[in-house]
Parts: sequence; structure tokens; C-alpha cells
Amino acid sequence: MFTGIILAIGHISDIQKRGGDCRLTIHTADLSLTGVELGDSIAVSGICLTVVELGAQFFCADVSNESLSKTTLKNITVGAAVNLELALTLATRLGGHLVSGHVDGLATVIEKKVDARSVRFKFQVAESLTKYIAEKGSVCLNGVSLTVNEIDGVYFNVNIVPHTLKKTTLDYLEVGTCVNLEVDLLARYMERLMKGQAEAQPCQPITMGLLQQSGFSV
Repeated sequence: MFTGIILAIGHISDIQKRGGDCRLTIHTADLSLTGVELGDSIAVSGICLTVVELGAQFFCADVSNESLSKTTLKNITVGAAVNLELALTLATRLGGHLVSGHVDGLATVIEKKVDARSVRFKFQVAESLTKYIAEKGSVCLNGVSLTVNEIDGVYFNVNIVPHTLKKTTLDYLEVGTCVNLEVDLLARYMERLMKGQAEAQPCQPITMGLLQQSGFSV
């Protein structure tokens, strides 16, 4: 679990193709890895990755085809800047919101404009994700916990203050750029709960016996 409060900006220093997926090496820059061990989780631009190799200022993580297909990592290149956050502890200040590091989909920058000292972004998302996004609710974009200003159909706006622009990669975004989106996990669990027990039942295969039992004459 994470909070969406970025601790450092690192960069991709190596990409190795391995057996159909890949292993990334991430240079951690100012992020202290003191206390981090093999098997720990680190969020890389909002994607929860497991540490499989560790150095003084780097760690390696394997990225599955599932993660490659659902996130911006499929197009990542050596040198690309990434937001980094260590997994939260019981002593961590929960300054953002609860973030799992499991990306729901991509959001695309539609508009970027300066508003006083802040920058306002307008994003477009898949229609299937809009039901999880609420005005003044929380979203996680490239690992950053943000408040939704407003939502209109498949579009939503966020306001990025100067501190967040300085401490994250969001200031690098341009119109047309895709970012990793994680919706509020409470919304996902609430939807699952509301669907009820019937949704949890496994699908029955269609058989002659099932058709007869359901009243079909065969």
C-alpha cells in the first residue's frame, strides 16, 4: 500500500528483455533505500513493483506482461523520469489517500494550462472508468494522489500546485501524453459489494441437463 505522496524522481537506467517480458533497473536518485529489502514493494509512477535486486542507488524489478499491457511501462525508455514512493508503514503520515499501486487504466492529457502559480490538467479516460471518479474525490495519476476538481463524461480536471510540480514528473506532461490511472480503491470494493453474492458464483457451463432444468425442451 502507498499514499500517493512522491518521495523522489528517479529514472530508468536499464531495460532487459527476459522471456517475453522485461526487467527494469531504476536509479533512485534522492530516494533513500535504507531498510528496503528484496521482496519489498516500491511504486514506480504509480505501479507497484517488487524489488528483485538492490544497490546503493538503484533497484531492479521484473515487469509482467499484464503490467506492460495495462500501464505506460509498455512504452518506457531508458532515461525516462519516474515518480518513486516506498510502501507505507504504520508510522507513515497518510497525506494523500490509500493507493494500491494496481493501475486501472490510462488517462490522456487533453489540455494543460497555467492558472496563477498552478497548472490545470484535463484528462480523458475510458468510459468504463468514469463511474469510479467523483468530483472532489481522489485519483492517483502516475503515482501522485490528486483531487478531482470536476468531471464531465469521460473528462476530468485536476489542479497541480507548485510543490507537486517540482517534486513529481507531472510538470513534464504535454497534451497527448498518457499517464497511469488508479481510481479510489474504496469505489472498486463498494461496486463489488453492491453486486452481491450472485456475482461471486462461478458461471455454470451450458449442458443438456441445465437446459432441461431451466425449462427448455430438448
